[in-house]
Amino acid sequence: MKLDDLMVDLHTRTKALRRDLHAHPELGLAEQRTSDIVAAKLAALGLQVHRGLAGTGVVGTLQAGSSTRAIGLRADMDALPIDELNAFEHRSRHPGTMHACGHDGHTAMLLGAAEALTALRDEGRFDGSVHFIFQPAEESEGGGRLMVEQGLFEKFPLQAVFGMHNWPGLPVGQMGVMPGPIMAGTDRVDIVVKGRGGHAAMPHLATDTIVAASALVSALQTLASRNTEPVEPTVLSITRFHAGSTDNVLPSEAHLGGTLRTFSAAQQALMNAGMKRICDGIAAAYGVAIDLGIAPGYPPTINSAAETVVCQEVAAELFGAANVHADLNPSMGAEDFAYLLREKPGCYVWLGNGLGDGNCLLHNPHFDFNDEIIPLGIRYWVALVERILPARPA
Repeated sequence: MKLDDLMVDLHTRTKALRRDLHAHPELGLAEQRTSDIVAAKLAALGLQVHRGLAGTGVVGTLQAGSSTRAIGLRADMDALPIDELNAFEHRSRHPGTMHACGHDGHTAMLLGAAEALTALRDEGRFDGSVHFIFQPAEESEGGGRLMVEQGLFEKFPLQAVFGMHNWPGLPVGQMGVMPGPIMAGTDRVDIVVKGRGGHAAMPHLATDTIVAASALVSALQTLASRNTEPVEPTVLSITRFHAGSTDNVLPSEAHLGGTLRTFSAAQQALMNAGMKRICDGIAAAYGVAIDLGIAPGYPPTINSAAETVVCQEVAAELFGAANVHADLNPSMGAEDFAYLLREKPGCYVWLGNGLGDGNCLLHNPHFDFNDEIIPLGIRYWVALVERILPARPA
């Protein structure tokens, strides 16, 4: 049996499934309907199905031949807390929740790959185990971290793990496969500036926390622009500034918050130390107290060299070498597939989504996954399995 013989009908059914998932989005750690659908479809294929990691996580295992070799393929399942503004028939049925990042497509494509590989297994096309990892809560709750902490790789020993994300703006039929950092690590920043409140008409009797906090915002921007080597990608964005509640009172506190994005532990440490130094300096200069809180978020997503080369070769065979990009700029967005790559070698790739039906980028209320790339994603997963788990000579 050839994959081409399967693909027309498989594409039609996978597209319908993708649109059903889009119409019924679920937020992180609450993907119960999605998890039920995934588990039922894997079981119907005859795969071993395990449920419960990170609550709603599902792992299906397909065994071919006698080899003990194994790899993992991962898809994320959760949606975002966004009101969808699309008007098509498969728009979200749940106000305030939508698939604005294409995880509906990722889940559907991996299920399609599981079906294709199951159909091809008896032909001796590959030898070993494939663990299909359906992960909850990528967007905010760190479902990847939870699955690892709860024994993902102990329960499912494997040699390498692979991920894929649709990438709007990259043309359909193209793929980004870059070695090293591909997505940034994050820190959440919370700052409280404390002073002495007072009457706005008598500022000399108070400590103006708004002036101090404003100076702090400006000073923090110099960490990326003047304290960081220009070729080292770094973003520090202050995204929240809350102070005061009325016109004639100088508030005793100002609250700031934001995000730090870096690609290495060394740069992360440098920026954290710099924030502390600037907070101490502003506190001394303005006569206020400043509490700096830094909460680590996702680590950087770092592709391992050998696995990246394999993925580049597989992609080149499918799409043509000119359509496989190893030199795209990494994204300052974050991805909790990083937790899996901290434990196992592997590679995370970007599959060109064009601009999709929504004609917009990720996390936009008009976004929709491009169903025309479903066969490309399925073919990539199948080819990758056959390349890494080759059949033994007869």
